[in-house]
Amino acid sequence: MESTFLCVPLFEWVGYFSMALVLTSFLMKKLRTLRIVNTIGCALFVVYGLILPEPSWPIVITNLAIIAINAVYLLRTKKVTE
Repeated sequence: MESTFLCVPLFEWVGYFSMALVLTSFLMKKLRTLRIVNTIGCALFVVYGLILPEPSWPIVITNLAIIAINAVYLLRTKKVTE
C-alpha cells in the first residue's frame, strides 16, 4: 500500500518540495546563497528520482551533474573570498 498525504503519494511531495527549492533558489540575490539552495533542491531531486516507483535516471544524472557544478563554483568562490 502506498503512503499518501492529501491524496498525493509521499514520493511526489519530495518532487514538489525539490521543485520549490530549485525555483526559489533563482530568486536569491546572492549567488552563493542561490547555489547552496539550488544544491539542496538538486539533492532532493536525486532522492526523488531514486524513490519513484520506477527510478528515473535522467533526473538523477542531471541533478548530480548540477550538484557537481555548484560544488565547484562554491569551492572556487570560497577560496577567492578567503
